[in-house]
Amino acid sequence: MKFEKVYALQEIAAIIGCEFIGDANFPVQGMNEIHVVTPGDIVFVDHPKYYDKALQSAATIVLINKKVDCPEGKALLLSDDPFRDFNVLTKHFKPFQATNSAIASSAKIGEGTVIQPNCFIGNQVVIGKNCLIHPNVTIYDHTVIGDNVIIHAGTILGADAFYYKKRAEGFDQLISGGRVVIEDNVGIGALCTIDKGVTGDTTIGAGTKLDNQVHVGHDTVIGKKCLIASQTGIAGCVIIEDEVTIWGQVGTTSGITIGAKAVIMGQTGVTKSVEGGKSYFGTPIEESREKLKQLAHIKKIPEILNKLK
Repeated sequence: MKFEKVYALQEIAAIIGCEFIGDANFPVQGMNEIHVVTPGDIVFVDHPKYYDKALQSAATIVLINKKVDCPEGKALLLSDDPFRDFNVLTKHFKPFQATNSAIASSAKIGEGTVIQPNCFIGNQVVIGKNCLIHPNVTIYDHTVIGDNVIIHAGTILGADAFYYKKRAEGFDQLISGGRVVIEDNVGIGALCTIDKGVTGDTTIGAGTKLDNQVHVGHDTVIGKKCLIASQTGIAGCVIIEDEVTIWGQVGTTSGITIGAKAVIMGQTGVTKSVEGGKSYFGTPIEESREKLKQLAHIKKIPEILNKLK
């Protein structure tokens, strides 16, 4: 998430009421999760295991819960609870904005686009030309949709990320301030759910087609001309490269990459990153030929046992 203007480090520290290390006028341009940070961004870290990763990341401002040596060219925000204060910043720079109309006055809708009854179009939504939005679709604030997109009934774009911190009193949600971006010529089936990014974009690439009841987690990036069949669940921060085919009831873990033109067969559990250009099956995932050979061998076990007897 980039801010509308550049802020000074001392201004950000004042918002969350914390100490800082570095030049009071050190420039702060935005805030992001560690996998998408760029210079000028704030990243937060609250566990010693990840201190070095955060301090050595592309982020130039680190919101951290321990006083450490500040790397050259960077600045620190010292907080007793970085998770909480990251939420404070998200609320400050991307506050929830209620609307009292089905289509927000700030939404921009392109020529030739048809929106069927009972849809909700939120604040600052942009929809391109010649789209067809079927009934009961909900499009949350700041979503961006390209041209020639079809979205079927009951789909929801832009719900919060499934991202929580366990505390003694229960689970504390990391507030989502990102977006959903749908590129040109995408088709989205009925009852799909696509979560917005925590600070960045959840993206569906041009020409990709989603079947009914597909879930896409926060900050996931799906490439161009992919096919994803029904009841597939894609976790957060997944990268699916171009022209990947995913068949029904596939599930993935977070933070993995599926290479270009890979084929993931039905009911596979994608437990790790996989190369492109190959077919995969099973849980844990393996190349489909090898997995099918293993299943054929398993079928021979009763025969082998009988011979041993």
